[in-house]
Amino acid sequence: MDPDVDRFGSRRSTVYGQRGVVAASQPLASEAGIEVLRDGGNAFDAAVATAAALNVVEPTSTGLGGDVFALYRTADGEVGAMRACGGAPAGATVEKVRESLAADDDIDEGDPSGVEMPTTGAQTVTVPGTARGWEATAERFGEFGLNRLLQPAIRYATEGYPVSEVIADQWTQGEDLFESDHAREAYLFDGESPSVGQRVTLPRLGESMELIAEAGADAVYEGEIGEAIAAEVQAAGGFMTVEDLADFEVEWPEPVSTTYNGAEVYELPPNNQGLIALEALNVAAEVGAGEHDYDAPERVHYFAEALKMAFHDGHRYITDPAYEEVPPLASAAWAERRAAEVGETANRDASFGVPDANAEDADTVLLTVADEAGNVVSYINSRFAGFGSGLVAGETGIALQNRGSSFSLDPDHPNRLEPGKRPFHTLMPGLIRFDEDDWAAFGVMGGYMQPQGHVQVVSNLVDYGLPLQRALDEPRWRYRESGELALEPRVDGAVAAKLSRKGHDVRTLPPTAFGGAQIARSREGVLSAATEPRKDGNAQGY
Repeated sequence: MDPDVDRFGSRRSTVYGQRGVVAASQPLASEAGIEVLRDGGNAFDAAVATAAALNVVEPTSTGLGGDVFALYRTADGEVGAMRACGGAPAGATVEKVRESLAADDDIDEGDPSGVEMPTTGAQTVTVPGTARGWEATAERFGEFGLNRLLQPAIRYATEGYPVSEVIADQWTQGEDLFESDHAREAYLFDGESPSVGQRVTLPRLGESMELIAEAGADAVYEGEIGEAIAAEVQAAGGFMTVEDLADFEVEWPEPVSTTYNGAEVYELPPNNQGLIALEALNVAAEVGAGEHDYDAPERVHYFAEALKMAFHDGHRYITDPAYEEVPPLASAAWAERRAAEVGETANRDASFGVPDANAEDADTVLLTVADEAGNVVSYINSRFAGFGSGLVAGETGIALQNRGSSFSLDPDHPNRLEPGKRPFHTLMPGLIRFDEDDWAAFGVMGGYMQPQGHVQVVSNLVDYGLPLQRALDEPRWRYRESGELALEPRVDGAVAAKLSRKGHDVRTLPPTAFGGAQIARSREGVLSAATEPRKDGNAQGY
């Protein structure tokens, strides 16, 4: 019997395609990517089209006012990364931001030292990288221009689409978050979020996408959209200028990687938290976490303890490397030293580590694509927390991210706010090389769940040989900032009890706390993809 069928055990099958596969968190967005592939585009084209569609059909998690990142393997064998992540405005210093926030809160301006970075508002807006990132992806690797790739998103925005249960629930956040009239007019309907099944249009966002389709990303960084962004932030007390936007450039950093049980796992380098996943995999390998039976509590214990060490280090050191040196967290020597602190019971002396990043439960969208030529792409797009800062730029319909809330206002903190600096970033596209002609693009969404999800998916595939869909479907666990070890309800009660006896503070949380996930694989010419229903996950092939 086919061993994959023998190990199936999932609620649905892995999706297969002959020419291309797309996995995303919303079915209409997946369809946009498939549409582009059918028209002759490649995986990179499909990634941009899918991401743009998600800006419209899942506006509660992503948007043009945020950032975008990619990891990829091209048909000719190039492995690379794209980072379109903006920094703090040039005029934003710890002192100026504290004074501005103190004035807003009627705090004595003579003593703003106790003011902390808020989670929303003008001070949390960093330069958005999305439009430049989409354009750079299409220009460097795509078959089509940005104009063609934005058409599905424009169609959804102007002609409308029905809202699902999950997205309708998330949309209610905007009722309290949006304070300005133009924000409420752009995303609320008679002052309320849409109901389940309601057909909505986002005409202002559609107009902005049409402008970008015609004029390119310059419309955002050197044109009227950029002027609206700067004016919006300044009117709300922030420091963003048109010069900050015009100075933004996309980067193409070298991915960081480690070898885990024969597979090469690639992540983004700092300022992203990819090193947390790599360090955890290395520590897990040192302590033999993946050698235990899948249903054994020891498996969860040792992987969780490895992640605790990695989080402690990552939250201490990871920041923008242009401002602070980051040690070699993914090295074998580092892992060997940290593994020595992992024992048979929970290490209560090693804290989870908190970088003042307000990021534990942040949400995002991640999509994966593979095509018949051999291109494999993991693409992740976010404005950080839901609708972001609460600001919508004038009449553009573009909600601005609150990624700057990850900065610390402590001048001694590695992730302290500085002009132009990029904040600690949670977004993590992932890439795995199993063999020369066997590659997978993957990712797990949701703040600090992301590196924990990466480790669990990699182990499911590499240590236990699970097929794609089952690798995503298996119940997950996660450490929380509180030190609690959270488990999904489907984890066996006996396992939970034994973890408690090992010293873990065990809690059960609903499935939505453990992130959605996508994966697309190209294996000796066979294309497959999977997603899982912790959101509105959908995988399609053709």
